[in-house]
Amino acid sequence: MNSNPASGDLPTADTLARDPADACSTANDADASAAVVCCRHLSKHYGSYQALADCNLSVPAGTVFGLLGPNGAGKTTLIRLLLGYLSRSAGTVTVCGHDPAIDSVAIRSRTAYLPGDARLPRHMNGKTVLKFFAEIHPGGNLTRSLELSERLELDTKRRVGFMSTGMRQKLALATVLSLDCDLLILDEPTANLDPTVRSTVLDLVMEANADGRTVILSSHVLSEIEDTCHQVAFLKAGRLVKELQMADLFQLHRVNGFVADQDAFDGLKHSLPASLAEQIQVKPLGIRDGMGMAVQIDTAGDLNPCLQWLADRSLQRVRIEPYGLRNVYDSVHGIQPKSSTLYQSQTAGTPATQTAGGTE
Repeated sequence: MNSNPASGDLPTADTLARDPADACSTANDADASAAVVCCRHLSKHYGSYQALADCNLSVPAGTVFGLLGPNGAGKTTLIRLLLGYLSRSAGTVTVCGHDPAIDSVAIRSRTAYLPGDARLPRHMNGKTVLKFFAEIHPGGNLTRSLELSERLELDTKRRVGFMSTGMRQKLALATVLSLDCDLLILDEPTANLDPTVRSTVLDLVMEANADGRTVILSSHVLSEIEDTCHQVAFLKAGRLVKELQMADLFQLHRVNGFVADQDAFDGLKHSLPASLAEQIQVKPLGIRDGMGMAVQIDTAGDLNPCLQWLADRSLQRVRIEPYGLRNVYDSVHGIQPKSSTLYQSQTAGTPATQTAGGTE
């Protein structure tokens, strides 16, 4: 399938967002062996309802791969198909070299999975739960589990039935992150945790990756994806609509400023050198009383040529900020970008607050 980004993408969006249809184009080549997960036209439907449609995805070994999308986008369906908990309706998939429809047990022996709604035996205390899972998984390690529970500040003597939601999440994390396996799949790992523990969990994810493990991370918190992931896939209504390399995202910036009027804006836009036309996108945001016309400039790649061009222009009240994953997410889902609103409120002298990127 072809990616279908919403309007408002950067001028270089085609180089930043790989076509999902090309994800496993090397499925028969030697390069495909480096992919821990490879899906081709993977689909799951329930009658006429498409939970996942024509998904082409490749997760390179040794990376942290993010899954983003609102509730019902297909993230959990995709994960369950990878592990063999659901039977696919169409397409092919391999995980760690195995087909989940043929050998899901082999996949789960090499995978540690934290579901978004982890259920633990309520009659056991924390240490007994850690011991139980360390014994039944081939990669289990009770000593490591106990060490992680300490880092997460978890009281393992308490029975699960008397633990808070956050404590049960810590226990599930200590269980999953302690397993010695090739692939970690974490569905909302920081849900119900306070900010300090969230930071610890992200540190543990990065440590696991540094040890050579591949991580698939599904999260609603955009800042977590930005801080940890090498690559991100966007799902929308059961379709994978965009993939993004985070290294490319970090080269994107948004410049906000003001010019006197429409004529000044036209002069600014016409002064853009042809050599920068593929790198810079300029658009008006409307007239603001007493301030002139608001202008938004999106730039990709090295920021220096853009700054040199703007140095001789009449742009006032300039603000430069990273483009950020929030803007890409909003573009995919057709949501009005928030950076321009933030800039306008600050310019007008009204205190502005930026919400954490956790609402989707």
